[in-house]
Order: sequence, then C-alpha cells, then structure tokens
Amino acid sequence: MTDAYRTLAAPSEAVYTERRSRFIAYAIPVGSEEEVKANVQALRKKYYDARHVCYAYALGYGGERTRAVDDGEPSGTGGKPILGRIRNAGLTFTLVAVVRYFGGIQLGAANLGTAYKTAAAAALENASTAERVIKAEIHTAVPYPDADAAMRIARDEGADIAALDCGATEERITFSIRRGAADGLREKLQKIYTLRILDDEPETTGTRTPQD
Repeated sequence: MTDAYRTLAAPSEAVYTERRSRFIAYAIPVGSEEEVKANVQALRKKYYDARHVCYAYALGYGGERTRAVDDGEPSGTGGKPILGRIRNAGLTFTLVAVVRYFGGIQLGAANLGTAYKTAAAAALENASTAERVIKAEIHTAVPYPDADAAMRIARDEGADIAALDCGATEERITFSIRRGAADGLREKLQKIYTLRILDDEPETTGTRTPQD
C-alpha cells in the first residue's frame, strides 16, 4: 500500500491554437468533487461565450476516482484525452479543464482529440508538482507515569502528536505518522503494557467509545 501520492503544487495554464480554434487549458489542484464543480463553474462563468468547457479529474490517494466530461464535443474527444494526460503524469487530486473557442473550421474527431490532449499536456507541463505523504493516526491511552516513554518512542519513529487530552489518571494521545510506518510504531507502543491502543477496542452499543 502506497503512503504517498503526487499532485499539483499550484494551478497552471496554457493556450493552444489549432486551425483557428483556441484551447485554453487549466490544471488545478482539487481535494473533492465539490471543488471540481466550483472550479468548472467559475470557468464557465469567466468564459461564458466559449463553445465548450471539457474537463477531467482524478481524486483519491491512488487516483482511483475519475471522471471525463466532453461537454457537447463528440464522445471521447474532450474529456478522455484530458484524463489520459493526468494519468500519464501520475497525478491525483487534479483537475484539468480546457475551454474551447471555435474558430470556424471543423477539426474532425481525431484532430479534436489531439488538440484537447495537447492543450491539457501543455498546462500540466507548465505546472509544478509535489509529493504528499499519507498520514495515519494511532489513538492511545496511557497512564501519566508512562506517557513520556510513549512520546519518546513515537518521536524516535518519526511521529508527531496530533492531539493530547489530559484525563484524571491517563493521557489520551493521538500520534500522526507516515502510513507505511504506522504498524511499526503500533508494535513498539504496545510494549508499554499499560498503554492501550484505542483503535483496537471494539465499540459497545449504547455506550460512548474511547474515541468519544
């Protein structure tokens, strides 16, 4: 299981012209389908007189959630070529939208698909990318005398303290660590016999869980 992914560090754009048709491409980092919709709506509003706004996106740590929209272009000539460029770039949490102004000359399906692909590729080539680490959280409860030992182990494993709640007799500590290192940290923490991993405790119907 991967514990990192690559995405856009910032938005970028590019312009491509084919037989007087103008293609304005935007590559935008997004975190959700709601952000996709908001960005596409903003482009439609900005380019209200454009013929088409085709787009595609990939979401999820592995880029598993995708959609490609032709927006009135012949099927497969707009969104699909754009999505192909996102996949080839190995990106996720990424939206690429291409605004087309028709230049009066029919391009044909093959040339149209190539134009959208070229415009999308240009926007992505202009973009800077970044690797993002996927974090996991481990929720624990530990008596005060052993809390320092637990935090020392976590620190040595490269974990951060995401949350700290002081109770009457114990501290509830949430550690944040790179997902690939979570099992190793969990095993080392469990060597403190007074420490409880709250994630492992079953929920009881009708009662509050330790996470609450």
